[in-house]
Amino acid sequence: MGLYVSNNGSRQFEKLSLDDIPLAGKKIMVRVDFNVPIDEDGNVRDFTRIKAALPTIHNILDYDSSAILLSHLGRPEGKRVEKYTLKPVAKELSKLLGLTVKFAPDCIGPEVAKMVDELGPGEVLLLENVRFHPGEATNDPEFAEALAQSGDLFVNDAFGAAHRHEASISGITKFFPNCAAAGRLMMREIRFLDRALSEPRRPFIGIVGGAKISSKLKTIHRLLPRVDKMLIGGGMAYTMIKAMGGKIGDSICEEEYLETAREIMMGPEAHKIVLPKDSIVATDLEYGTERQTYPSDNIPDGWKGLDLGREARAEFVNYIREAGTVFWNGPVGMFESEPFATGTRAIARNLVNLTADGGIAVVGGGDSMAALRRFNLHGPMTHVSTGGGSLLEYIESKPLPGIEALTDRSVKL
Repeated sequence: MGLYVSNNGSRQFEKLSLDDIPLAGKKIMVRVDFNVPIDEDGNVRDFTRIKAALPTIHNILDYDSSAILLSHLGRPEGKRVEKYTLKPVAKELSKLLGLTVKFAPDCIGPEVAKMVDELGPGEVLLLENVRFHPGEATNDPEFAEALAQSGDLFVNDAFGAAHRHEASISGITKFFPNCAAAGRLMMREIRFLDRALSEPRRPFIGIVGGAKISSKLKTIHRLLPRVDKMLIGGGMAYTMIKAMGGKIGDSICEEEYLETAREIMMGPEAHKIVLPKDSIVATDLEYGTERQTYPSDNIPDGWKGLDLGREARAEFVNYIREAGTVFWNGPVGMFESEPFATGTRAIARNLVNLTADGGIAVVGGGDSMAALRRFNLHGPMTHVSTGGGSLLEYIESKPLPGIEALTDRSVKL
């Protein structure tokens, strides 16, 4: 992506970072990624992305400045939808920071301007969901300008949303000339990914899973040319197996994507793809239900493939053990149910071992992170990315609008 340039033998980020801007006594607008799961009772179910933003917020408060936080949540399609309010996030952020985070009922308008004006040093204000306005998704310059009225400086710390052309991501920077910088999380993601994935230690293994191939087509297309092998598991594997003439019983299958799957399996990179040799199958997910193991391409009618079989698990693990770098996106079975968690847990445990042995293990995607939390293996990985689409596009060396729009540094080559 060209985000780093050489400077007397060292490598230097070519955009402004938090260390390059005057923080003291400012009202600093920070684009964070608080797109977190919230249950029906309004409780935040995963704090990973909120905690990831804390270093930037603390840094700002340390300089007696105030932080005005912008984020999206869900897909409310440009109108106010109460289940997508960020109010529960403000409550949890208050606990994590040890101070009361103020919450604005909107992200623009006179009431917001008044709250910003009254914001004192060391205080934090979270604005309501930017996607409640249609101008966010369309990158409307008037909406971006209205957002920008709230701050003296702009910091983008939302790596997970940096691949989007949206008002609070890229459009807003036009109204912060010479003072739009990357936050701590953004810098941590970029530094690691640039070091680990721009020239990955070989063999470079991709592991892609999840229920539906439709949700992972971009992942496959972006990753397949870069990796030495791609291990595909989870429900999506059965669509690919059926596309090649296999018998998958009642396993999940997206019939409308069979031709797409066939094209991938017949394509020039198909030799890199490894599908599960065998599967643990059952008739349903109820605890205590009989389980059997069958070849993944010969599952009887009435049975569903729900996890990697013993042979498939051993093959996947062997590839991980021999790898220099592994990128994992998506579980390889119904890990939420303990009888079918073995394959995904084996992936996670062996990635921990790979990290301990000096290899590189990069994990991305919400389901993969949920699996790590369930198995209590979140910490030992080399890197657990907060990005989904941003991570994939970075791997593919595509420019990320949220980073490209930041202010350039003056670098003497």
